[in-house]
Amino acid sequence: MTAGADPIVPPARIGMLGGGQLGRYALLAARVMGYGTVVLDPDPTAPAGRVADEHVVATYDDPGALDRLAATCAVVTTEFENPPAAALERLARDVVVAPPASAVAVAQDRIAEKRFLAGIGVPTAPFTVGRGPERTSGTDSIVYPAIVKTARLGYDGKGQRSVASSAERDAALDELAVECVVEQRVPLDTEISVLVARTVDGRTVVYPIAENHHVAGILDLTVVPARVSPGLAAEAGVLAVSIARQLQYVGVLAVEMFVSEGRLLVNELAPRPHNSGHWTLDAAVTDQFAQQVRAICGLALGSPDLTTGSVAMVNLLGDLWSGGEPGWSSALGDPDARLHLYGKAAARRGRKMGHLTVLGDSGAAGVDDVVARAIELRAGLLRR
Repeated sequence: MTAGADPIVPPARIGMLGGGQLGRYALLAARVMGYGTVVLDPDPTAPAGRVADEHVVATYDDPGALDRLAATCAVVTTEFENPPAAALERLARDVVVAPPASAVAVAQDRIAEKRFLAGIGVPTAPFTVGRGPERTSGTDSIVYPAIVKTARLGYDGKGQRSVASSAERDAALDELAVECVVEQRVPLDTEISVLVARTVDGRTVVYPIAENHHVAGILDLTVVPARVSPGLAAEAGVLAVSIARQLQYVGVLAVEMFVSEGRLLVNELAPRPHNSGHWTLDAAVTDQFAQQVRAICGLALGSPDLTTGSVAMVNLLGDLWSGGEPGWSSALGDPDARLHLYGKAAARRGRKMGHLTVLGDSGAAGVDDVVARAIELRAGLLRR
């Protein structure tokens, strides 16, 4: 079903496919606003399931579970990009699904995503497509080094191989043995992301541009405002809004971009609130999760403006728990720091367990200071 002209208001029920931390925050925002909430996730300990009115413990393609959501919810959304397309299509027969299944289908497949972007004239890094023994069949025009990325189910550096030659590319394709994108490495000035929220009738807001730093393919640090020129920031916002419009997107969309020799190249789309937007919980008039609820329900979109001069967010991975519970005292003792823990049952290496946000002053010095403080506070967690 497509959304109608009338907004969806409390106490209507919002359904969520996926029970991770993104879903947890979105459902907490929905509950504060007075909505009912239900989560579909096969993990009985899923963080979002602990805060929902109902947790349906079943697989994402379970017919009975999907029928339960369709029968009891006014709108169903998702907190991750890989729900089965058939599940979304089944739901859409009977209930509003936002973002639409067609948009999620593009964002969950790197090949479809790259071709969509190319088709609407959006610049990306040069790429080609290959698979296992078929490789690229002589069509490869990539200049090496490059990165081989699985078309589906790859995130936080998973399903990726760095290659320095066509021979290494072929070996990586043989090893992965699934459809892949072979993406040329480009000179990298920095990485940024743009959060845009859009309603079904085309209203949009854009958050301040975020500057992102990754370690081993996992987001490590986000800084807002990004240390890029005002002109480039404005261009990034316009590009993200154009992509959302072309997708007929509804909800919060994250558009990840490379800045390469002063030029914007779109890297990936995330059809949901995003890790690089967690700073909004503490430093935006309307956080990305409340904005998601507003967008999918057709309400007035809230202001995305910063409420502080600058903000830095660092991820807290399971590695910090390797020697026991981290020492939270130093972080909690800083009046400018905000600690968020996701309530996950087990800490594992590379698993996102929480994040730490630090607020600071405006200007270049303020941004540099808040980054240094966030990194220092995280390092202090190991001093138990």
